[in-house]
Amino acid sequence: MELPQRYEGIQQEPEIRKFWEKEKIYKFNPDTKKEIFSIDTPPPTVSGKMHIGHAFSYSHIDIIARYKRMKGFELFYPFGTDDNGLATERLIEKLKNVKGSRMDRDEFVKLCLRSLEEIRPDFIESWKQLGISADFSIFYSTIDDHCRTISQKSFIDLYASGREYQKEAPTMWCPQCETAIAQVELDDVEMDSHFNDIIFRSGGNDIIISTTRPEMLCSCVAVFAHPDDRRYKKFFGKYAKVPLYNHEVPILPDEKADPEKGTGIVMCCTFGDQTDTEWWYKHNLPLKVGIDRSGKMTELSGKYKGLKVHEARKEIITDLKDAKLLIAQKPIKHAVKVHERCGTEIEFLKTKQWFIKYLDLKEKFLEAGKSMAWYPEFMRVRLDHWINGLQWDWCISRQRFSGVPFPLWYCSRCGAVKLADEKDLPVDPLKDRPRGKCACGHDKFSPEKDIMDTWATSSLTPMLAAELFKKHKVYKRLFPMSLRPQAHDIITFWLFNTMAKSLLHHDKCPWHDIMISGFALDPHGRKMSKSFGNTVDPCSVLQKYPADALRFWAAGSKLGEDMPYQEKDLVTGQKMITKLWNASKFAITNLNDYDGSKIPKAQLEMADRWLLSRLNRIIGISTEHFEKYEYSKTKFEVENFFWHTLCDNYLEIVKGRLYDESDEKDARKSAQYALHNALLCVIKLMAPIMPYITEAVYQLHFVKHEKAKSIHLSAWPEYDKNLADEEAEKAGDLLVSVVSAVRRFKSDHDKALNTPVKELAVECTKEQEKMLALCISDLKSAAKAANIRFGKADVMCDDVSKVKIGVVLG
Repeated sequence: MELPQRYEGIQQEPEIRKFWEKEKIYKFNPDTKKEIFSIDTPPPTVSGKMHIGHAFSYSHIDIIARYKRMKGFELFYPFGTDDNGLATERLIEKLKNVKGSRMDRDEFVKLCLRSLEEIRPDFIESWKQLGISADFSIFYSTIDDHCRTISQKSFIDLYASGREYQKEAPTMWCPQCETAIAQVELDDVEMDSHFNDIIFRSGGNDIIISTTRPEMLCSCVAVFAHPDDRRYKKFFGKYAKVPLYNHEVPILPDEKADPEKGTGIVMCCTFGDQTDTEWWYKHNLPLKVGIDRSGKMTELSGKYKGLKVHEARKEIITDLKDAKLLIAQKPIKHAVKVHERCGTEIEFLKTKQWFIKYLDLKEKFLEAGKSMAWYPEFMRVRLDHWINGLQWDWCISRQRFSGVPFPLWYCSRCGAVKLADEKDLPVDPLKDRPRGKCACGHDKFSPEKDIMDTWATSSLTPMLAAELFKKHKVYKRLFPMSLRPQAHDIITFWLFNTMAKSLLHHDKCPWHDIMISGFALDPHGRKMSKSFGNTVDPCSVLQKYPADALRFWAAGSKLGEDMPYQEKDLVTGQKMITKLWNASKFAITNLNDYDGSKIPKAQLEMADRWLLSRLNRIIGISTEHFEKYEYSKTKFEVENFFWHTLCDNYLEIVKGRLYDESDEKDARKSAQYALHNALLCVIKLMAPIMPYITEAVYQLHFVKHEKAKSIHLSAWPEYDKNLADEEAEKAGDLLVSVVSAVRRFKSDHDKALNTPVKELAVECTKEQEKMLALCISDLKSAAKAANIRFGKADVMCDDVSKVKIGVVLG
């Protein structure tokens, strides 16, 4: 056989991919009798192109998918895209030079869908190039009719169960995006600020109140101190005059006031933070609105009207100083809640929003989290902390233009909610009309203009995928899903919301297992960000390195841990590819006449038994790691076995037998049998991590010995306790020790490794002598020794065997 001299991954990977697509290697069979392994695949946002975080985490997902496929499962491995959000809106507006808010909503959604159809193939091509083995024909877009229908039905079902309600209440609000947001969309960012000590007056007394937000003086409605704080007990029941505005507010006791913070007495404004909202409800305080939906001061603020919050703060501080009402400023650092999407500090505004009621289900959520298997287990703590810290029901309405509309209208006479008929879904209330009349008999309705939070749809991904097969009998086998793979940063987003929706709709968890990956960091350990200028474009990387090299880097990450991107790791991956090819080329050249027949262990040479026993051990260890989703440990074990046990030692020991086609035919067949099985198992163990090079090697030789047309449809190697061979491992380890010592002796004396040895003396125990006698032929061949004697020697082999050698070069 004429074997290619080199394997050029960048050139050959596209050809291998064509083979996979032509043969439909990864096609899901809904009529399968096999056990199904289903993956709740994260749908990436079509907002440009793949980033390094995608390449990192999707490699982890695919490694597990390929392993499970080789273990005999039918893979339900769909691929969707998340196109229901601001990122997609902004992309389409930029590409098409339009403004969505100035278009008919239905027309803008259609434009989004058409545009996504145009750009999606190139976007998804990056995933295919990476070697992702999803069935790309099982596809959904979170803005298509299929997903909008499921999302709107989810709303109707939860409304009917009493879990959804509409309320005008203090709501977290992003002034930049001009929309309500949910607690899950918050980030805590540490910022520099000041405690401003401001004089309030009560009767003839000055009360010093510390605040970081003096711009909210106009909306101050009360002053609070702890009921046990002796400094302020005498003021309870009295009134304080608010500086600059001179309106009076009550001074009240409340245990939430912290005596240790600031001056121990605090103003309550509507609304500066969550505590203000709690006090507002508890004490039935009036509402004063000082900030509008765009983050500007209202007319209540007087001369500061129209200023942005930070501008007003500066001017008010100046005016307080001029009026001698600001007596001190203390610099502080404190955590400020910002909208995770845009980084804008959030405000609390009283607005009318839709909510999902779930605060009463905290214990149920905690128990559900415990019932699923977490990999790694410690990541469940993040979910527990989130659930325990929940303080708001889920606000699911957004004041955005496009997205999934609420399927409802309001009666123009009585204001009652009129839900869409399920047969009409998906609907857009701005253009569609409801069926029938209101319960009051009126037939005129006004549409709900808000849309649903994008997470209200993304939290349904298991059903978005499974319901593509709703009319097929396999549908009942797809949910709950086997695995939810995702990064740790969205445990509180995607994972919690999906779990919550599944429990609310189905009263069961949506998955059995959860696999958490980390972030790809820059070489200095920082999170990659466009603002830092430290991002890496995987598409550019794949022009320089094969996808297998990129996946090899990603596979080095431990579960749940962040890992730096370093090009040297891709160079190491490239070396692994080259070594696999060269070792395979050597093996296949010497396996041309191998017929695949099995040789009993008793008829195998000792070195071959040693190799197969060691290999069997690696198979067991690797399988155990993969069952726990610990791909990085499998990578380490197999890589170490391949480089050191197989290539550095075994191949050097048996070359003589492989080359000798004239004598000792049984010894050569023994080596061929061991080498064939060892190399086949190595490429199978590495196939989930490096799918391209392993497929290339498989097709060169092994496909003719197996029934599978692709290595990725072949059977995973099985651990066989009968192959455990302690005698062979001891003898083989001793053989390796002696051969390595001889080679080291030659190197130390500047001699080539093939330099003949006239005599090799081996000083060892009688038991060790018996072991070496069982592989004396291989020892002679590997050491290039004409004669071997057992007796006095002076060079220690290693500290383990305690064997010494003496070498007389020819």
